[in-house]
Parts: sequence; C-alpha cells; structure tokens
Amino acid sequence: MASASSSSSASPFALLSEDIVLNILAMLEADPRDWARLACTSARFAGLVRGVCCRSRCARALPSAAADLLPSDASPAALHKLSVCCPGLLRAGVLLEHSDFGLERDIGPDLSLPPRHPNSPSTAATAAAAASDPSPPPVTGDDPVSLPCWSLFDDLYFDTVYDPSESSQNPTFPPPDPDSAAKNPILIPREPSKKRRKQRVGPVDAHLASGSWTLSREQGNKLLASRFRGDCLYICEWPGCVHVEEKRRYMLFRGVFKNFKRSRVWRTISDSNRGTIELDCAFCSCNEAWDLHSAFCLRRVFGFHDDGEPVVRAYVCENGHVSGAWTERPMYV
Repeated sequence: MASASSSSSASPFALLSEDIVLNILAMLEADPRDWARLACTSARFAGLVRGVCCRSRCARALPSAAADLLPSDASPAALHKLSVCCPGLLRAGVLLEHSDFGLERDIGPDLSLPPRHPNSPSTAATAAAAASDPSPPPVTGDDPVSLPCWSLFDDLYFDTVYDPSESSQNPTFPPPDPDSAAKNPILIPREPSKKRRKQRVGPVDAHLASGSWTLSREQGNKLLASRFRGDCLYICEWPGCVHVEEKRRYMLFRGVFKNFKRSRVWRTISDSNRGTIELDCAFCSCNEAWDLHSAFCLRRVFGFHDDGEPVVRAYVCENGHVSGAWTERPMYV
C-alpha cells in the first residue's frame, strides 16, 4: 500500500531514462539559467547538469580552455559558470570604498607612535630645549579641553603676541553705524542638502553576462605584467560585460588561473605577505581576495584616472578565480 502511494506521488521525470532527460536538457542550453534552476530541484538533475551537460557544453564552446583546464583542477560546472556569469559591480570590486585605491596596503596604515618613557634621554633633551624657548599660554583647569601637546592655538598665540610699542599709537576706531545691520544683513547659509545617492544602471550582483561566452589566454597575457607571462590566465573576450554607470563605463571581466598555487603570481602574493580584502567570489565560496593591482601583478602602463581611480582593477581568490573591471580607456596600449 505504501509503495503504491509513493510511486503515484513520484515525479513523472523519475520514470524517464537519462537519455531522454539529457535530450530535454540539451534543448534548454540557450539560457544557462534554466540549467541552474533545474539543478536546484533534485539531486538527479544536479548530477546530470554538472557532470554531463556542462562538460559537453565546455568541450564545444571552449575547446582550448576545456582541454587545458579540465584535466588539472577545474570542474566542468565551475568552468561553465565562469564563461557565462558576470561577477557584477560588487564582486568585481567597483563598489569598494577605498579612497586611496590600495595606497594604504602598499605603504602600511597610519599608526600612532607609542608614548615615550618620561625618564628616557630623548625626553629629557626635549624638555631642556623647551625650557629655553618661550612657553605657550598656561592651561587652567577651567578649560573644557586640556591639550598636552602643541596646538594650532599656540602658533596663533605667538604670531599675535602683545607688543608694548603698539600701545603708544592709541588707535581710534569709528563708532558703529546703527543702520549698517539693516543695510547689510547677515545671511546665514542654508544647511547643504544631503549628497545624492549614486544611481546604479546595471545589476550589482552576479548575473548572466552579455557579450561573448568564451575564454581566451591571449586576453590574460594582455592583462598581466610582463614578468608573469609564464602564468596561464584565461579571461573572457574583450570587452566583457559592459556596465554604463553614472560616471564612466565599466567593462567587467572574469577569468581563472591554471594551477594558481603553482603560478608566479601566487608566489609574489605569498612572499610579500599581501593582505586580503573582504570580497566575495562570484564563482566559489571564498569571501576574501587579493588585489592584483596593489600587488603589482598588472601592467603598470594602465595607470589611473584623473580622480585617482585605477584604469584596470582585478582581484583573485584562493582558488584562482579572477574578477575585475577596466574602464573606457582602451586596453590595447
């Protein structure tokens, strides 16, 4: 009785053979999002999509990249997602609020020095030198704030120190005009309005990429510096997924390193102890990435815009997935 009820409630697709299901899945290849939706419905569909459909599609659409990457450490499902999925503005690092664009990661953060010991020789020499110089005005206990260090008020005080010779001149000042306030009223400026929030035209999160769904090693060689040309980096064809924003156009790209942990880029990052930033990868579960621009792994000829934003930015996760963006300046320089 229980077996009859379970068989009647089973999905009709469970009665179909794998050949018929694969033929149905092949008809949905035009929109990769259909495969992703079906893979979420059952374990059987997930196994067929990831193990059979993605492998056959990569072999036909990405012959050179599939032949080079699949025998190493890449999976067909990850390679398929990498070819058709745009990381979006967020995961490409465009929306990172770094005002110095990696300068702090290059020269280190601005740290305050620890206070010196009062009995140290340098402190005693400083105190002796300060005794010979004119002292700043004394700070009483009634002051709301007592600053133990030299301040701007001290500089202004010594610039405007009282000169007795000035008192002999007896300057005279004209009496105030009572009608001057009515003639020239004091205008109080209005409080500035809040900054208008930037309007994002394109999608911020990962989405189906526009443009070509292919990967090329030649494009990766044009992105890396000359000393890293031996590394194998596959990225999407130019111009990638174009996002026209309020300020400029961003051409978002995605890619992957072959044997990333054995590449020279990885040795450069690990030997220099480069810190990671909090940036989720769009192609795996990593939530941290390294900035290839601040690690000097990209071509230095790209440079910066007038406002300090880099022309090209790229981030790599621990699994070798690369996400980034270049701007309207042409890449072929």
